[in-house]
Amino acid sequence: MRQLCVCVSVLLVLATLAVARPKAADFQLNSNPALEQKCKSGPVDLVFIIDSSRSVRPHEFETMRKFMIDIIHTLDVGSNSTRVGLVQYSSQVQNEFSLKTHAKLQGMVKGINEIIPLAQGTMTGLAIKYVMNHAFTAAEGDRPKVPNVAVIVTDGRPQDRVAEVAAEARDKGIEIYTVGVARADMTSLRAMASPPFEDHVFLVESFDLIHQFGLQFQDKLCVIDYCSFGNHSCQHECVDVLNGYFCRCAEGYMLQEDGKTCQMMDLCGEGKHDCEQICIASPGVFTCNCNAGYILNNDKKTCTNLDLCNTVVHGCEHQCVSTPGSYYCICPEAQLLAEDGKGCGTCRSANIDLVLLIDGSKSVRPQNFELVKQFVNQVVDSLDVSAHGTRVGLVQYSSRVRTEFSLNMYQTAVDIKKAVMNVEYMEKGTMTGLALKHMVENSFSEAEGARKNVPRVGLVFTDGRSQDDITEWAKKAKEAGITMYAVGVGKAVEDELREIASEPHDKHFFYTTDFTFINQIAENLKLNICAEESQGEIEVKNPCACESLVEFQQATMTTLEQLTTKLAGMTARLEDLENQLLSRK
Repeated sequence: MRQLCVCVSVLLVLATLAVARPKAADFQLNSNPALEQKCKSGPVDLVFIIDSSRSVRPHEFETMRKFMIDIIHTLDVGSNSTRVGLVQYSSQVQNEFSLKTHAKLQGMVKGINEIIPLAQGTMTGLAIKYVMNHAFTAAEGDRPKVPNVAVIVTDGRPQDRVAEVAAEARDKGIEIYTVGVARADMTSLRAMASPPFEDHVFLVESFDLIHQFGLQFQDKLCVIDYCSFGNHSCQHECVDVLNGYFCRCAEGYMLQEDGKTCQMMDLCGEGKHDCEQICIASPGVFTCNCNAGYILNNDKKTCTNLDLCNTVVHGCEHQCVSTPGSYYCICPEAQLLAEDGKGCGTCRSANIDLVLLIDGSKSVRPQNFELVKQFVNQVVDSLDVSAHGTRVGLVQYSSRVRTEFSLNMYQTAVDIKKAVMNVEYMEKGTMTGLALKHMVENSFSEAEGARKNVPRVGLVFTDGRSQDDITEWAKKAKEAGITMYAVGVGKAVEDELREIASEPHDKHFFYTTDFTFINQIAENLKLNICAEESQGEIEVKNPCACESLVEFQQATMTTLEQLTTKLAGMTARLEDLENQLLSRK
């Protein structure tokens, strides 16, 4: 049960102190009998339930109105202290204002003065049910862990059942006071009120005497507020208790022996931390940081050197490339990394991690996309694919990027070629920059099968101008030690291809005017062989050179001839249809 008695009886306060008061070592109880007692109420969520049936005469209702105003004037009203709501009832229930409506006394007084009595029956049980299910809810301003108090004022016998609904309300933690005036039924008042009845049931002979309950009710909500006098000397917070007060410190601070001042708990200075390098103290807590050149690990305590190449004996023959918490070696162009992952050599069988980025934009067209897949499989045929040999990953891009399979998905050339032929054409735009970003951040990650000491090779195949910027991620790819190849067809832009490709460009950049010629590139493309074995690589073709223009002219004439043939066929078909229509007429 949530029932919390607001009465400040000695037994209740002592019980509260036994549970809530800090240990003797944490505070020091202070009191000053010479202090004049100052009343402080709350925090309480208080709802008046006012009988406005026809038996309540107008002048009696005015007395009831004044009674409520007098009570709230004695309360410490505010959104963080006592909140007040008001419900009137007769044959129906009417909410005048809820617990959240008014945060200031003036608004409550105005709301009370504006009440118009309903002047009908006396459905007290209905009013209790409304208050229980609506007035004391979070939506109407009820606060958790704050006492709920209802004051029922009535002058007659209820016309509905009250015992069951009042018991349910009390079980939900609502403390009920009943005030009966003149003709009120004592049995009903006791059935609704919280125990003990001598503290919660009041019966007065007339509305003129109702102020007597107001004085007693004020005492029920009144405690002595020693802290409000301002001379308690607590550095942080003063807490009232029975016949005194004690000082409390904010979180992260510790109360000193004088019981008033507070000192910050420095866990770093006391050595109560697990930081590997730097401890930063805050009141009662700490955070870890790292020295320059290090990064804080996921455990938020230990640090990893960002540049292991400058701090360890890496043994790289040519160049060391740092990664977070690790490093790998790379070799000059035309040389390949040895099996030890450090030396550089000129062996044909060197292993690589190869990721192909293929353009799946709308301009490629389905029939040409099939040629692109054949090109990929020709490249795979030239590699020594295995789990410990060369690994191959495939990414398709258009307006978005899709990993078709990662480096660690397939371990044989047969499986890779089968997966390539099952790739579905994406269509839409040409976001080459986005594809390069995906390759650097994802495709060559250890999670997708990239190895630390194995050369990384990226091959971009495209047929047109990129719709986004490629400069940043083309540069980052090469800075990450990825050897980049660029293959362009048709309307591919030479400047973009050169920007993507590693140097020397004549060994990493390829172009042809038509998709039917890309098989020649695949035959001559040598991704994992040394310089003296690469003499068969095809030369870069200038799209403005005479040979390229001739190829373009031939391709254009062939296309025009095909269109002419199709047009002639369509014309003949239209003539046949026209003749058929004429014959029917």
